[in-house]
Amino acid sequence: MVEGVNRLVEELFPTLLSWRRDFHKYAESGWVEFRTASIVADRLSGWGYEVKAGPEVIHPEGRMGVPDESFLAQQEQRAREQGAIAKWLPHFSGGFTGVVGILDTGRPGPTVAFRVDMDALDLQESDAPDHIPAAEGFASVNPVMMHACGHDAHTTIGLGLAYVLSQLKDELRGKIKLIFQPAEEGVRGAKSMVDAGVVDDVDRFFACHIGIGVPLGEVACGTSGYLATTKVDVTYTGVASHAGGHPEDGKNALLAAASAVLNLHSIARHSGGNSRVNVGVLHAGSGRNIIPHHASFKLETRGETSEVNEYTLARAMEIIEGAAAMYGVESNVRIVGKANQCAPSPELLPFIRSQAEKVAEVVSVVDQFQTSGSEDATYMMERVQAKGGLASYLAFGTTLAAGHHNERFDIDEKVLPIAVKTLALCALCAHES
Repeated sequence: MVEGVNRLVEELFPTLLSWRRDFHKYAESGWVEFRTASIVADRLSGWGYEVKAGPEVIHPEGRMGVPDESFLAQQEQRAREQGAIAKWLPHFSGGFTGVVGILDTGRPGPTVAFRVDMDALDLQESDAPDHIPAAEGFASVNPVMMHACGHDAHTTIGLGLAYVLSQLKDELRGKIKLIFQPAEEGVRGAKSMVDAGVVDDVDRFFACHIGIGVPLGEVACGTSGYLATTKVDVTYTGVASHAGGHPEDGKNALLAAASAVLNLHSIARHSGGNSRVNVGVLHAGSGRNIIPHHASFKLETRGETSEVNEYTLARAMEIIEGAAAMYGVESNVRIVGKANQCAPSPELLPFIRSQAEKVAEVVSVVDQFQTSGSEDATYMMERVQAKGGLASYLAFGTTLAAGHHNERFDIDEKVLPIAVKTLALCALCAHES
């Protein structure tokens, strides 16, 4: 079994590099992964998977932070021009860019799911001559869209896993589900797939990430410490007026926003664990002699537990509405992303360790790695665990050219075969766990 996996992955390695660099070059942000999703669906279908796509696996009401219709249409056309597979595009119109591939062996065994994400960040990639993607011609061609967190590698790992398992189908038992999720950035996409029932039948669930502080050759069987989080967009609407002639007639949206922002960063801490608040964007006003009638800002809350995050969010909402009332402006608040806190299943970690230790390129294995970001795969983990299944979030180490979410981010591509081999063995031996 190990020899078969090694042979297939080593033969596939040049193709993995090609796939990863192609996805990197044509980076697509959340809910507009039209080209990426179409390629994924087409390859899965060609390898014998039953493919479910679009609204079959994305519940409309579960989506968060979806761009407006005109942007979605523009991006779908852009994807078409960049080589999207035309026959699959209708499945994804309107931003329903999720794909699930199912391989049913027909033999008794568990349903094993693997989740990878596909979206890029809203970031302009560096064109510096020493940035390898720029130097070698695969830097993103899409403005303000860049794979600066490794999701191009994740999609590639998912496809590599799909191919290997399709070739070893006779050695599998039960059912394999490969989940290609849109819109992880901003924690916007997983809930809609959970709401669509994608993981309701899953017995063993694996998600993964490359990098996040783990060195090349190391595998973390479970990643803990992901913070619960909520992403919020706020708009204040007041009344414009002449700042010198009739300031009393105005209702100052800028001052409401400024008051809210300062007080948001003063929310009292919670004894139940660490919390975070950050306002990362603030826009207001149009001229120095005009009482500003419009202001908007984007904030996020985070908590070490879901309870801490809910406390922080509740206080934030009180502050937002209080500032609106104080300055007599109207407020509009939108939740555009959300994820809960969830820990890996302890019972699954020894099994993952035993598979990772079979991979020659793995030099060390740790049971858990502590991080402090947020991840909406926790929605899927939480649902699987609630229904009696086991779930974990693996980290595959790689050397980075710059940190995650940086315009010079790049990876050591030797992580790709390590991840594919480890996950393939987890699938092949899942009935033993």
